[in-house]
Amino acid sequence: MRYFLVLIFAFFYHIGFSQTILLTSDEALETYEVIRDSMETTFPSDDVKTYRRYSFTEKELQTYLNQIFKCLDLIPFIENHHNLKLEFYLHSGNWFRKIGFLKESIKSYQNFFKYYNSYKDELTKTEKDSYIKMHFYAYSILSENYALLNEFENAAKAHKANLVFSKPYIKEVYYPSALNNYGLYFYWYQKELDSAMYYFDKAYTITKTNLPNHKLIGSIRDNIADILVEKGKIDEAEAMYEANFEFYRYVVKENTGEKDIPRLISAGAQLIEANLKLGNKSKAEKTFQQLDSIVTSAKVSKELLSNSWIEFLNIKQHLLFENDNHKEAYETVVNLKSYTDSLQEASSKTDIKWRDELNATILDRIALNNKIDTIKKEKELEKQRSKLWIFILIFSIIVIMLLSLFLRRRQHVINAKNKQLLAEQTLENTELKVSQLNKEIKDRERDLSDFALNLTQNQEWAEMLVKKIQTIKTIDSKQRQILIEELERDIANKVAFDSNTKDFFFRLDKLSNAFYSKLTDQFPNLSKNEIRLCSLIRLKIDSRNIANLHNITLASLNTSRYRLRKKLELSEDEDLDVFIQNL
Repeated sequence: MRYFLVLIFAFFYHIGFSQTILLTSDEALETYEVIRDSMETTFPSDDVKTYRRYSFTEKELQTYLNQIFKCLDLIPFIENHHNLKLEFYLHSGNWFRKIGFLKESIKSYQNFFKYYNSYKDELTKTEKDSYIKMHFYAYSILSENYALLNEFENAAKAHKANLVFSKPYIKEVYYPSALNNYGLYFYWYQKELDSAMYYFDKAYTITKTNLPNHKLIGSIRDNIADILVEKGKIDEAEAMYEANFEFYRYVVKENTGEKDIPRLISAGAQLIEANLKLGNKSKAEKTFQQLDSIVTSAKVSKELLSNSWIEFLNIKQHLLFENDNHKEAYETVVNLKSYTDSLQEASSKTDIKWRDELNATILDRIALNNKIDTIKKEKELEKQRSKLWIFILIFSIIVIMLLSLFLRRRQHVINAKNKQLLAEQTLENTELKVSQLNKEIKDRERDLSDFALNLTQNQEWAEMLVKKIQTIKTIDSKQRQILIEELERDIANKVAFDSNTKDFFFRLDKLSNAFYSKLTDQFPNLSKNEIRLCSLIRLKIDSRNIANLHNITLASLNTSRYRLRKKLELSEDEDLDVFIQNL
């Protein structure tokens, strides 16, 4: 039978393998370069406009998406050319992220890390150094993509991986920036202010020491100030917002050398808000005059972004309300609502178009690939027909031979199975009897253990009785009579207690029968008294009453509880009562 299966596997493997036509590395590279040249001509990868949705018409976006997917399909066929492949994975990940296709962005970044780890030993030191910044950026955006998709566990893993990767570069911007990003994850997505503040403070300390004039310090300071506001420490936050407002007046972006106008406007708005909360209206108005001048200048130079304009209008109407200028404040609110509504409507329509375009592109891609595969398979099938007929003939002869062998062996197997079933049934009956005998032995062992414990307790009570009698003999007649009366009461209480306790435990055993069965199934080595102790704990009877029912001291009960914990195999941090309640 094994030979039959091997032949079947070989047959289908042969057919499947022969139908697969792979592109050569040179063919894939040539096609890839043609597509990339076309992409670079229309939308250069080093142009910031390539990563903005408004740069594309609907047709251009459709074309660019198709080109990216075609390149991603070609890359696996290209051998060597590690830098080419790594850079395209990064480019596609960055482009998908900026355009808003988060899941596709994640796939590209994952491909980048997977390929880099597989072939990093083949890269030169210079090439590895050139990917440091790209590594950091890819980890940062990957974690943000996961967070936006509510995949928080994956987001945290990406942040931690970034911290491990960037820590050797503590004197550069990568490590403090990774700390700051992890703090933002806790602040924005987990709402854990203390955890966020821990990472912000750590990043702030490192940046002040190694990069005191880097724009990152303003970003970290802004994050710390926001948390201080949420904690009610407005005066401390106000000082940081003021420092940022001055800082962003002169700091410039590293890649463009231009001022960061959106952050400058945001810092000014935050400073005004903080001063209004502190009651410093004059300082707030002075800052607003400066901010108004900055916004006007940004409008003229066309550097004012929509988010900055909204932020400015918000703080303006807030300041007007504080100064009781309700008419102008209301006009500002109306203006703000109209502007935000138009933005939201445009954004909503654009999002729907993007999703439709992506879905259409993916469907076109699948249809195209299916069509290509169909053509390849049809051509290959033509070549394989003659081989297939020969193979079928050989295969048929083998099947007939194996079928004959199978029929002869079948009866033999049936007879063997019948014998095996009979032997298994006999074994099961024997095991059942052994199991019943073992259960009876364990029940008797428990009864003997309980009997021994009762004997010990009665012996202790008898010894106490002897001591009291000896004491009565040695004292005067007046006190002797009192002690004799106490002794009589103790004996009467003992008799009554034993009778009542026996009746109580009889009722307890009857009511807890199902619980006892479940307990003994899981822990067969428990004694009868230990089973009763579990039942009393399950009924939430306190320790003092349990000790009284067993006619023992609290110390003895604690010893019994300790032994019970050991038999139940509980760890030190597991609560015995909670464990029994949950059984």
